[in-house]
Amino acid sequence: MNYWLIVNEAAGDGRRGENYWREHLQAAGIDEVHVRVLADTAWEHAVAPGDRVLAAGGDGSVNRVASVCIERNAVLGVLPSGTANDFARNLGLPEDPAALCRLVRSGQSVEVDAAWLNGHLFLNVAHIGLGTLPARDASQAQKRRLGRFSYLLTLAQRIGLQRGIQGRIECGDQVAEGRWLTIAIASGAYFGGGHDIAEARIDDGLLDVVAVRQSSWPRLLVAFIMVRLLRRTPQRDDTVVHLQAPQCHIQLRHPHTLTADGENLGRMANVSAFTRCGVLEVLCERLVSAQPSSPETVRDTPTDAPPMVRPSPGPL
Repeated sequence: MNYWLIVNEAAGDGRRGENYWREHLQAAGIDEVHVRVLADTAWEHAVAPGDRVLAAGGDGSVNRVASVCIERNAVLGVLPSGTANDFARNLGLPEDPAALCRLVRSGQSVEVDAAWLNGHLFLNVAHIGLGTLPARDASQAQKRRLGRFSYLLTLAQRIGLQRGIQGRIECGDQVAEGRWLTIAIASGAYFGGGHDIAEARIDDGLLDVVAVRQSSWPRLLVAFIMVRLLRRTPQRDDTVVHLQAPQCHIQLRHPHTLTADGENLGRMANVSAFTRCGVLEVLCERLVSAQPSSPETVRDTPTDAPPMVRPSPGPL
């Protein structure tokens, strides 16, 4: 079994690079590490089953490394070094780098879901509409200076330019149609720099589709307060729609930009997504789920659960 450290030096503010993580890994007792730059593709074919592949970067970097881990049957380790680090939030990883590297050394792991959208892997969220703007427009300088708040700045600068997206959402036997400001397809509980979906988990075998209808500012404000502060979807107002199923299909009247884990996938009108339960093994002690009653609730992964059968995700 080998340890790999895959580094994206451009992630975040650039301070959590190779030297930073090497020092903490060595302090935890991990001395032999194969270090590679994310952009170098040769390492992808050298990873062997059971290897620990540590991704030092943001969610986009983790996405890239995760696809290799699934294909090569390796174990993913996340060393958060980006702007949002939402996948790390889903895993409830320690913020202290020393504690995180000790966890990596312990080898504790859980199996989590991964999702595919039009053939592209995503771990956190795919966006259509307003939610794509931060990923597309936030500059690297903004990200370094403002961190995850750069996404909010970009969103605020562009929110007045949106005219809505006409589309139909099919999620299992649930259907919603209309004109939408944004549509988010989430695999876990956390996305968008800390936004969360109540009671969602990254190991529940479900996609959570959250869509916001184009509406008046007062209605949008009420919906925002209900969802963000009171942590529940408005019952008598369909401004915010929340659907759950293992797969979903979205048909848009016109092509719109699609992003997945912050990466621009281009303009599409026909979007299909599905999730695979327990297909990715990740170094982690216990998972996190967002609950209506409190900002965060940590649940231990059951130790008496039967072993998961890992279905093949098909070609990546």
